[in-house]
Amino acid sequence: MSAGIVFHLLATLAYAVLAISLWRPLSKGGSQVVAGKVRRVCLAGALLLHGIALAQSILLPNSLHLGWALALSAAIWLGMIVFWLENLVMRIDGLLLILLPAATVAALLAALLAALYPYGRTVAHANNDWLRVHLIIALTAYGLITVAALQAMLMTALDRQLHRPIEQEANRSILGRALDTMPPLLLQEVLLFRLIWIGFGVLTLTVITGAIVSLRLTNELFPMDHKTVFTLLSWFTFGILLAGRHIRGWRGRIALRWTLAGFAFLLLSYSGSRFVIDVILQRG
Repeated sequence: MSAGIVFHLLATLAYAVLAISLWRPLSKGGSQVVAGKVRRVCLAGALLLHGIALAQSILLPNSLHLGWALALSAAIWLGMIVFWLENLVMRIDGLLLILLPAATVAALLAALLAALYPYGRTVAHANNDWLRVHLIIALTAYGLITVAALQAMLMTALDRQLHRPIEQEANRSILGRALDTMPPLLLQEVLLFRLIWIGFGVLTLTVITGAIVSLRLTNELFPMDHKTVFTLLSWFTFGILLAGRHIRGWRGRIALRWTLAGFAFLLLSYSGSRFVIDVILQRG
């Protein structure tokens, strides 16, 4: 068993234990979620294990190994780091209720698929410095926008919770109590657009560095393959969303829909095709 698989499993266990420790009080009727110093330190340890797992899995001698599950794992890891840093500034502990299960699933998938289907993609021209820079920037953009999408899904659920009939409030499920522990929608909207602004900036750098790499390796500025097309569609979607926010004050449901649409395009630009190749067709 490779070191990457072992560390992914250790990260999975750490995330799962933290998730259970937060969800368990809610299952017993609790109504608050507080991470506290101990859990934040433990989360930092889990992120360290996850980072080592990604380094062991992706950074091979003289090459780079990258499949759809590793890309998703890296995206969630980077997103969790963003959350950890944001949580130092504002108290958004409730978001861990959705982020920890997502991180658990992503790390477990990376470990299982590495063991069952070791057909991840060895990246061509891995020694090219521009390509390495491009991949780091691209994964960072992927991580930021993944967390923004999770945030949008959570805000959608919160919006529905707020519009429930009053008579249903007395019989709230554990999910309803979990939603009640989340930060206010206005605070979450501020966080969402902060993530989108930063993610859009990094995605812009992804497009620029990708064009430079493509020009150097293939003499084409923008090769019209599916990855380029869907990445550009995602870039345009978030650009329109931010322009609409600035010019027309877009917020609420319209902002959430545009965020999820942009994320869907970005997901299709890499994960969709790699899932078919790595798992269904079982080839690198």
